[in-house]
Amino acid sequence: MRLHRLDLTAFGPFAGTESVDFDELSSAGLFLLHGATGAGKTSILDGVCFALYGEVPGSRPANRLRSDHADAALGTEVVLELHVGGRHLEITRRPEQQRPKKRGSGTTQEKAVTLLRERSDGEWRALSKSHQEIGEELKQLIGMSREQFCQVVLLPQGEFANFLRATAAERGALLGRLFDTRRFKAVEEWLKERRRAAEQRIQTGDQELDNLAGRLAQAAGPGAEPLDDWLPEDVPARAPAVHSDLAAPILQWAAVLRSTARERHAIAVSALELAEQAHLRARDEAAAVQELYGLQQRHAAARRRADGIAGARSERDEQRARLERAHRASGVESALELREKAATQHQQALAARCSARAELPADLAEAAAEQLTATANQLREELGSLTEAGELERRAAELAVRRDRLEAEARGDGEAVQETDGWLEGWEPERLRLQRRVDDAQAAAARAGTLDAERDQARRRLDAARERDRYAHALTVAEDRHRAARDRAADTREAWQDAREGRISGIAAELAAALVPGENCRVCGSAEHPEPARPSDRQVTREDEDAAYAAYQSASAAQSAVQDELSRARAGRDAALAAAGDTPVDELAAAYTALDGEYVLAVRAAADTHAAREALGEAERERDRRTAERHEALSRAAARTSRREELDEQYERIAEQLSRARGGFATVAARRSQLARRVDLLTTAAQAVDREHDGAQRLKEADAALSDAAFRAGFDTPADAARALSAPDRRLRLEHLVAQWRDEEAAVTADLAAPGLAAAAALPAADPARARAAVDATTARLREAAAAHAAAQTRGADLDRLGAQAAAKAAELAPARAEYARIRRLADLSAGTSTENQLKMELETYVLAARLEQVAAAASVRLQRMSSGRYTLVHSDARSAGRSRSGLGLMAVDAWTGTERDTATLSGGETFSASLALALGLADVVTDEAGGTRLDTLFIDEGFGSLDEQTLDEVLDVLDALRERDRAVGIVSHVADLRQRIPAQLRVVKGQSGSTVAQGPSGRGTARGAVTPVTT
Repeated sequence: MRLHRLDLTAFGPFAGTESVDFDELSSAGLFLLHGATGAGKTSILDGVCFALYGEVPGSRPANRLRSDHADAALGTEVVLELHVGGRHLEITRRPEQQRPKKRGSGTTQEKAVTLLRERSDGEWRALSKSHQEIGEELKQLIGMSREQFCQVVLLPQGEFANFLRATAAERGALLGRLFDTRRFKAVEEWLKERRRAAEQRIQTGDQELDNLAGRLAQAAGPGAEPLDDWLPEDVPARAPAVHSDLAAPILQWAAVLRSTARERHAIAVSALELAEQAHLRARDEAAAVQELYGLQQRHAAARRRADGIAGARSERDEQRARLERAHRASGVESALELREKAATQHQQALAARCSARAELPADLAEAAAEQLTATANQLREELGSLTEAGELERRAAELAVRRDRLEAEARGDGEAVQETDGWLEGWEPERLRLQRRVDDAQAAAARAGTLDAERDQARRRLDAARERDRYAHALTVAEDRHRAARDRAADTREAWQDAREGRISGIAAELAAALVPGENCRVCGSAEHPEPARPSDRQVTREDEDAAYAAYQSASAAQSAVQDELSRARAGRDAALAAAGDTPVDELAAAYTALDGEYVLAVRAAADTHAAREALGEAERERDRRTAERHEALSRAAARTSRREELDEQYERIAEQLSRARGGFATVAARRSQLARRVDLLTTAAQAVDREHDGAQRLKEADAALSDAAFRAGFDTPADAARALSAPDRRLRLEHLVAQWRDEEAAVTADLAAPGLAAAAALPAADPARARAAVDATTARLREAAAAHAAAQTRGADLDRLGAQAAAKAAELAPARAEYARIRRLADLSAGTSTENQLKMELETYVLAARLEQVAAAASVRLQRMSSGRYTLVHSDARSAGRSRSGLGLMAVDAWTGTERDTATLSGGETFSASLALALGLADVVTDEAGGTRLDTLFIDEGFGSLDEQTLDEVLDVLDALRERDRAVGIVSHVADLRQRIPAQLRVVKGQSGSTVAQGPSGRGTARGAVTPVTT
């Protein structure tokens, strides 16, 4: 990589545009960069780094690179021209910065810009505008990261002086960044993770085995052989080490448990069979005893029933005789009923007559029926005279009802007015609530309109953004086609011009061929022809020139057509860009979706407008209705007062007439009721006297008929027949009872005659309770035997299942344990903790130690020349004390004393030489690591002031040797002696308005006023 030119505009301390011509500085091979402190020497190196990587060394942000001295209208820009990877490139970078607005006042944020051009065939050709694409291409060409570039090309000699005195850990951090050994560290971490995962699998498996052992012990039950007797003495059962194998003792112990369980199961089977046989015998014996006991109980019950029948025989004969008399008395029953009915009716008529006469006045108590009837007729005439008085009383009652109705209406209107007043008190809050609902719906409608417009605008921006991206793609294609057409037009124009010049040359040769010595030239008129034109090898004709011109015209037309296409694409892109801006399509689509959602919500809210207005209108109509009803109620109350007065006057007039008609009674109706009651009493008494006389006659006739019927039925008197007669239900019950007695006597006779019952009664008394106790005892023993058998069977099945699981888990853990041993060995080896790793070096440290050994070897070649053969640098892999990292030691070998010294013991000048040699050696190794990219330009920063004159000469000789194969080395230093030794110089001059750059042996100025920005 060789630098040609660097232009810095408004960058760092440089207010204007400063240019550095590296070709002129590199022509001498060694050049000096000097200037006052703070003038901006390092800013030139920052500009190189920023142009290549878009960042500066350190942690300064790219948007803070603008010069504070620069004019606001002048933009910050860095342009670097260089050769790298066999290509001639120009890089232009502008950081993100503020610039004045083109219209109006204030500033606007301008985005970062990166441009890449390549020089080919004498012309610059634009390659890309993409930050990412340009950065990736430069990284591939340079082959180094920014940090590697800053360590290798911009040699920070002071950092390497610290490197000499650093600890192994600090050296490892620097070397790790330079040689990118993260993959080896990742391998270490991967092995550690694999080890932890494998260890976790083993621990999980051992825990599962331990859990299975616990379940085996639980399944085996109490009294089983414990697992501890099968384990080695140094291996606890509940906390085994990862490398301890519990599988074998657990499997052996499980086999013993299963064998013991099988023996217990066989014993339980035998005990169950014996218990079942005993239970069957006891159950059969109990059934026989229960059957004998039943027969004996039936015979005893039959004997007791026979004894009971014999004792009740006289009573039963009496009941049978009563039933026979009742059957005979049933023939007299109808005559008895007629006589009882006649007697009852006579008694009722007699009682009614007595009751009716008792309520009559004393003068009529013994009156005949004819006198009672005449008195009743007189009272009916008096009752008829009260008919008109009853109409007055009805009228008075009607007036009272109307008065009461007026009172009720007055109360109803009062309550309605009170209820309306209460409703009207809450009207205003309700009206405000309904009005707010209407306002909210109307606001939502207005919001919907606004959102609809915004949504349409967002949709148009989204469409424009999609059109912008489409035009951007088309513009890229058109630019490529335009470059190709432009190149073809330039080539055809050059071919046409060459043909034209060839034809003109051919015409001159034709004229020269016709010249005659001594004769005048037909063109210039001279008679002397010192240098006549000679014909060329190929004569260009007019047809050749015309063909070349036609090709040029065709290429120009094609270029114009492509130019038009490019203009249309650019215009379309610009129009779409103006409409959509730089916002991505996804972001615009998300914004449109959000607006559309808000619009839908607003439309839904606005849909309530009609309902809200209807609700408000309905409430207002209700208010008007209630108000009108209140006014009507008040009006009715005023009209009701006059009607009440009129009703009161009528009521008083009718009440006076009623008072005379009532005759001391409370009401006319009461007086009429009294008269009607007296009429009814007289009428009832007359009728009762007539009915009593008729009843006595019918009773006499019924007595005669009853005497005749009793005689025919065989009874001496009607009273005997009445006593023998029973009620039908009682007679029916007696018939059922006699039938039951007959059935019972037959059943008892049959039971006593049965041979089985008699034989059972002759045997000793059966004892079923004792037989049931025997069955219960054998049942309990059977249950115990069955439970023991089921437990033994379950225990054997559980032990078989758990033993199989333990065997499967042991088989599963065997390869995992082997894998863990292998991974553990590799992880310990890479981590430096294994006994096999004698140097106790981690894998990353081991790789870095190899790189440090290469760096020390490369540095020693130059350090020997700088120190006149005294010092060399060697790598040391000696182990450090304590926990310090081993393998990254660096020693200085002193050839004069033959001893190794720690690099921290070198003097100031020796440290500078060693650090410079180390930096150069590191540059060689990193360059080889990066693929052998040639570095034709290097910079070395400070440290020369600590050297004596002889050492300085030796160092400069070493640096001068770097110019082999056209390599340039730049030294950044304040040492005045170097200004005399190095003629090619770049001086940075500091001033109040910013720094400037002077270049050349005499420091002549090469600063330019401005640089035209590069565009594509």
